[in-house]
Amino acid sequence: MSRRKAKDQDNILSHPIIVRLTENQFIKLEKIRMESDIKTIGEVVRKILNNRPIKLLHKDVSMNLPMEEMALIRKEIKSIGVNINQQTHRFHISQNDTERSFHAIKTSETYKTIEPKIDRLLAIISKLAEKWLQE
Repeated sequence: MSRRKAKDQDNILSHPIIVRLTENQFIKLEKIRMESDIKTIGEVVRKILNNRPIKLLHKDVSMNLPMEEMALIRKEIKSIGVNINQQTHRFHISQNDTERSFHAIKTSETYKTIEPKIDRLLAIISKLAEKWLQE
């Protein structure tokens, strides 16, 4: 069975072109490819030939540390939330008041451990907001 023809025959890339470049020219094209969302150097060249914009992506390395710290804090807050859910479950299934008061005290102590994490998270976010609004 043969392959169906594409509907838009004008947009098919049917003419291969072999071009020789200097090392510097190739490095420039490769740099554009690496800094953008484009997958191939051929696509870079086609965009240049068609005068289409190339969106260059920029990664701010200074954001790595705060992002890692926020991810760690998120993980810690999630584990504290799981502990609180477990203690709340034990509170609800406990039979006597002694057990209930024990689980209630344990839960309130766990809630107190989350407050410094939230404060640190808010401090990081405020620093990021200052940097974001500055630019």
